[in-house]
Amino acid sequence: MSDAPGLERFELELLGGGVERRYRALRPEVERMPWGRFDAATLDEATRARAQRDWTASAFQEYRTALACAATVHALLDARAPVDLVAVASRFPLDELVHVELCARMAMAHGGGAAIEYAPGDLIDAAPDGLPPLLAAADMAVRFFCVGETASVAMLRRAWKSAKDPLSRAILGRIVKDEAAHGAFGWIFLDWALPQLDAPALAHLGVAATGGVAGLRMLWDDVRARMVGPGVATYFALAEQVLADRIVAPLAQRGIVVAQ
Repeated sequence: MSDAPGLERFELELLGGGVERRYRALRPEVERMPWGRFDAATLDEATRARAQRDWTASAFQEYRTALACAATVHALLDARAPVDLVAVASRFPLDELVHVELCARMAMAHGGGAAIEYAPGDLIDAAPDGLPPLLAAADMAVRFFCVGETASVAMLRRAWKSAKDPLSRAILGRIVKDEAAHGAFGWIFLDWALPQLDAPALAHLGVAATGGVAGLRMLWDDVRARMVGPGVATYFALAEQVLADRIVAPLAQRGIVVAQ
């Protein structure tokens, strides 16, 4: 619990026993990570503290994404999207919870998680009330997947390639592999849904995409404030290129305009 009224501390737990065994059977690669090959004692105090903060922030962001994925699956079912498409998306919350655990364990490997407090109920913005089911699903697919996950996989791939220690590289590689499917999903759904959407619906999706991009930029501002080293400018130049080439342009080709 948090000492601040209305806020909760971000904390995680495993139930253990048979439930954990079933979870491990679903994703055995978690325990196969080279946990024993990492020794935080070789790092200076400032580096350990920064890693605790960054990996905890990543765990929190992955938790938010798990909720976004689950909400999108709900919306897909409500919209009677193709069964196989919904079935593929139904795996995404599990993927994200695995990422939560991996990032949280990395924070603990560096000495413990950092304090994060949040307002329950404000972790994600679901689609506005009153939308037709298909448009509600498209709203979340655009914001959470076409924008959020498309950007995530591109930037995480860069972090994976530049990771030095085997454990970080293994964790980031696992996340990148999962996120690639997440990033593709939004576009697959959108191409199925678009013939059923009229001009006002496309205009709504443009507003939704613009809001998603604004949220993405806020996240980048937070990351920028925490990053150190000579590669910061290069990292965010790549981020802007990803935004232009892999998000804004493909949306525009589908009649969804992001306000710049």
